[in-house]
Amino acid sequence: MAKFGNAQIKDTSSRPIRLNQIGFYPNGPKRAIVLNGNGRSFTIRLLNNRTVFSGILTPSATPSFAGKTTYIADFSSFSKPGEYILTVTGSGNSYPFKIAGNVHQNLAKGVIKAYYFMRASTALPAKYAGKWSRAAGHPDDKVLVHPSAASDKRLAGTIISSPRGWYDAGDYNKYVVNSGISTSTLLSLYEDYPAYMKTVKLNIPESGNGVPDLLNEVLWNLRWMLTMQDPDDGGVYHKLTNAAFDKFEMPDKDTTPRYVVQKGTAAALDFAAVMAQASRIFKQFPQQTPGLADSCLVAAKKAWQWAANNPNVAYRQDQNNKKFIPAVTTGGYGDNNFTDEFIWAASELVISTGDVGYLKNINLLPDDKMPVPAWGQVRLLGYYTLLKNDAAVPELPEIKRRLINAADELIKGVDDNAYQTSMTLSARHFGWGSNSDAANQGVLLLQAYRLSHDKKYLYNALADLDYLLGRNATGYSYVTGYGTKTPMHPHHRPSASDGVTDPVPGLLVGGPNPGMQDGIKVPSKVPDEAYIDDTQAYAANEVTINWNAPMAYLANAIEALQSQLSVKTKSTNSKHLK
Repeated sequence: MAKFGNAQIKDTSSRPIRLNQIGFYPNGPKRAIVLNGNGRSFTIRLLNNRTVFSGILTPSATPSFAGKTTYIADFSSFSKPGEYILTVTGSGNSYPFKIAGNVHQNLAKGVIKAYYFMRASTALPAKYAGKWSRAAGHPDDKVLVHPSAASDKRLAGTIISSPRGWYDAGDYNKYVVNSGISTSTLLSLYEDYPAYMKTVKLNIPESGNGVPDLLNEVLWNLRWMLTMQDPDDGGVYHKLTNAAFDKFEMPDKDTTPRYVVQKGTAAALDFAAVMAQASRIFKQFPQQTPGLADSCLVAAKKAWQWAANNPNVAYRQDQNNKKFIPAVTTGGYGDNNFTDEFIWAASELVISTGDVGYLKNINLLPDDKMPVPAWGQVRLLGYYTLLKNDAAVPELPEIKRRLINAADELIKGVDDNAYQTSMTLSARHFGWGSNSDAANQGVLLLQAYRLSHDKKYLYNALADLDYLLGRNATGYSYVTGYGTKTPMHPHHRPSASDGVTDPVPGLLVGGPNPGMQDGIKVPSKVPDEAYIDDTQAYAANEVTINWNAPMAYLANAIEALQSQLSVKTKSTNSKHLK
C-alpha cells in the first residue's frame, strides 16, 4: 500500500519560527522567519540536539502586515544533508526539516497525485489510493441537457454520456472554464520540463503504459472535456453539474440528476486552447493514444469557430434561473470579458497549426497589464506559449520585455520584506484562493527565469514555495499531508465524509482571505493571517483543481531545476560547527 506525505507528529500550535516544513536543497537559499527577537542568534541542530551551525538574526527592514518587525535567519551557507531543527533562545524550536537533494520530490508527486483522488466516474482501489480508497461515484453516463443548453438537435432532457473528469473542488461538479486553466497548467509542466516529468511515477492505474504519469492523469480530464462539446455545432457546455451542491457525503451516495448547461464563449475558447495544446503534446505518443492528437485539434478548431461566431455569450447563472427549470445554484464561474480567452486560444492554435491567421483581429497587447493567471484571466497562458515556442509574431519582443518587467515588479522590495517573499509584498494578494496567487507568482517567475537565465527569479520562485510550505504568518504548510502543521479540515466532501482522520493528501487549500464570504470568522483580519482550518470555511479552506495546478507546476519545476541552484553567501555572521 502506498505511503503518502511525510507528515510527522501533527502540531496545531503557533510556533514563532516559520520555515519550509519540508526542507531545503544543499545549494539553495535557506531562510526562516522568527517572529520575535528575544535572541540575537540562532542555531541549527541535529535531532539529537547537537549544534552544527550558528548565525545572527537580521531584523526585517519593513514590518509585517500586522505591523511587527520580523527577524530573518539565513543559513544558506550551511549545506550538509541531514534532518535538523532551528533554535532561537526565547522562541524555542522550529518544526523539523531536511536538507537534501530532491527534497521536494514527494511533495511534488503528491500535488499531482491529488488529481487521482479527484477523479469522477471511477472507484479508487486501495492499491492506488491507500486508506482513502472509495467506491465509484457519478458515472455521468446519463446526463441531461438542461433547458438552458437545448438546441434543435439536442432538446431539453436529451440524455448524453459525459464520464470521467476531475471533481472541481470541494464539491462534485465539473466545470469547463476551471478545467481549462488546470489542464493547461499541467500540460505546460510537461511541455516545459519533459525530461524530468518522464521520471515522475505516481502509482495510478495507467502507470507503465508508455505515457508519462502526469499525462496519464491529464487524460482522465481531457477525455471528459471532449464530451462537453456539442458535436453538431462545436459549442461547449459551461459545466456538468447537479442543480444544487451535494450534501457532505461520499461520491457514490449522490444519485441526484446531473445536467450540462448553457454553452458559452469562455468555455469554448478555454476548450479550444486546451485541445490545441494537447494536440501537439499527445502527437508524441501516437501508439499509446491513436488518433487523439488529431481529434483534439479538430475539436479545437470547431470550438474556435463557434466562439468566433458567438464572441460574447456570457454564462449568467442568475438570469438563467429566472427562465429555466431547474434552477442551478452551483459554482457560476461567470465572466463578461473574453479578450484574454481569445488571446490564449489564438496563441495555442497558432503554435499547434502554424497558422498565424488565428491572430488576425486579435489585439495581443490590449493594455499594459500583465495579470497573474487565474480562471477568469488567462492572457498570460497565451503569452507563455508564444514565448517558449518563439512565435513569429511582431509583438513577441514587447511581450518578453513586459513579462520580465512584471517579474521585476513582483519581487521589488522582497529583500526588505518581513517574510522575504513576493506574496507578502502586497495586501492585494490576499483574496479568495490567495495560495493559488502565490503559486502562480512562482510560475511567472520561473517563466522569467527561462527567458533571462537570471537566478534571482529562480530563487524568488523557490521563496514562493517556501511560503506555501510554512514560511508565512499562520505557520501552516498549506498542503494537506505534507509538513508538520498542515490543514486537517479542508472544505472537501470526501475528506470530511470518508471516516479517515487525515484528509486526502496533496491538496492545496485556498489560504488567507479576510473577505470571509462564507460567514466563517477567521482569527485575524490581518491579510496574511486571515486563515482558519475549518471544513465549513470554503472562502479560506476549500480545495480546487485550479489551485493545485500551479502548485504542481511550481514544486515539480523547482525539482527539475534544483541543479541550477548555487547560492553563495557571506559567512561573517555565521559559523559552521563540527
